Amino acid sequence: QLQLVESGGGLVQPGGSLKLSCAASGFSLDAYAIGWFRQAPGKEREGVACISAGDEDIAIADSVKGRFTSSRDDAKNTVYLQMNNLKPEDAAVYYCAADPFYAYCSGTIPQDFGSWGQGTQVTVSS
Repeated sequence: QLQLVESGGGLVQPGGSLKLSCAASGFSLDAYAIGWFRQAPGKEREGVACISAGDEDIAIADSVKGRFTSSRDDAKNTVYLQMNNLKPEDAAVYYCAADPFYAYCSGTIPQDFGSWGQGTQVTVSS
């Protein structure tokens, strides 16, 4: 199983920004698409972004389009989720995910990644 560790969550005021990191352990991220997901209490898990290997394409959910984006630094074996203009409804635990089946997102955010990080909490409140 691929090991992933998220970091960068925290408390931010509405309108603020956070940059989450997803670091791989024991394998190289460069051949994998990485998905970003979030889950708020009492809500279904929601895919927010997917970045393909080699930055071939980045898929962003409509709910966060124009505010969130993803990037990768393969030299650091890390993928990022940049979140701008945060809203209270963005508060959730955020997860990154990977799977050997997915090198490319192909314009979608696959829901069946096999390996997940432990999550990082994002709180948006004044």
